[in-house]
Amino acid sequence: MKVLIVNNMAPFIWGGAEELAVHLQKNLIIAGHEAEILRIPFQWEPAERIPSQMLMTRAFELWNVDHVIALKFPAYFIRHPQKTIWLLHQYRQAYDLYDAGQSNIPANKAGNELRALIKAADEETFAESRNIFTNSEVTRERLFHYNGFNAKVLHPPVNDPEIFTNNEMGDYIFAGGRVNNMKRQHLLVEAMSHTDKAVKLLVAGPPDSPTDAERLKEMVARLGLEDRVKLDLRFLPRETYAKYVNESMAVAYLPFDEDSLGYVAMEAAIAGKALITTTDSGGVLGLAKHEETGWVTEAKPTSLAEAMSTVGKNIQRTRRLGMTAKELWLSLGINWPQTVEALLQ
Repeated sequence: MKVLIVNNMAPFIWGGAEELAVHLQKNLIIAGHEAEILRIPFQWEPAERIPSQMLMTRAFELWNVDHVIALKFPAYFIRHPQKTIWLLHQYRQAYDLYDAGQSNIPANKAGNELRALIKAADEETFAESRNIFTNSEVTRERLFHYNGFNAKVLHPPVNDPEIFTNNEMGDYIFAGGRVNNMKRQHLLVEAMSHTDKAVKLLVAGPPDSPTDAERLKEMVARLGLEDRVKLDLRFLPRETYAKYVNESMAVAYLPFDEDSLGYVAMEAAIAGKALITTTDSGGVLGLAKHEETGWVTEAKPTSLAEAMSTVGKNIQRTRRLGMTAKELWLSLGINWPQTVEALLQ
């Protein structure tokens, strides 16, 4: 079968969705199919340009393709009679992020018309799709709440689980992944000014913009944390990223209302690391259970500082929480062969 994976692309931005598409292609080929990735440019600023990009995607005509797997807005608008949507996320600024006051869509007549257009287009393409899967319970609930569509949850597997191992613990808490305001690494840096002096933090990953990097660097300098906070703000080789995870005491991941379990959390669990997250981190809470697999706190620096200070005080307990996180992950039975089979059914 000839399978086309359709995803968005923004120049020089590479994250979980891009990794997922690459590994989905790899595993489709392993399963005996031909597979390619179509990356459609998408620029969400200014918001007024979004309708033209939706129309561009909708106008694509595909040939020589047996099955389409579409991942995100607006890539999933592409037409095909055998289209499966594996929904990583919609344009959340038209939905929950608008309600939370974190949208680039203005709260005026033009903004309301744009939100209505996005909602109508979403519902048209959802109705014509052969199957809809979501990457988490959070995404499924959001889809039903705003659009009234049911979907099955299909958690994305970790791409290379074999590289995440429970090595000898180092002396730091690791915060990995893309660096931006929604991932809230700045809360961890601020929390470090309230922790015990023995706590160390390593923040590593590619910033979405120079502003995101400068914000963290300025905070570290302003709070006088240069001796306890290390920033490695770049696109990391997988071996380097895995080393940071494997040698950490615990992993912190604080996204706002994450769509999925989150690669950072999944990789930490596979490595047997305790997780630190917040009560509003969405899908991450599927793996992060307070005082069972880690610590779940309010999204406040002082609350996070208490959890971070706890990590090193009882290393054996921290190890036990990490191993429970690994057991929970293994119990979910998430793997690529079953995922590929579900997407093509």
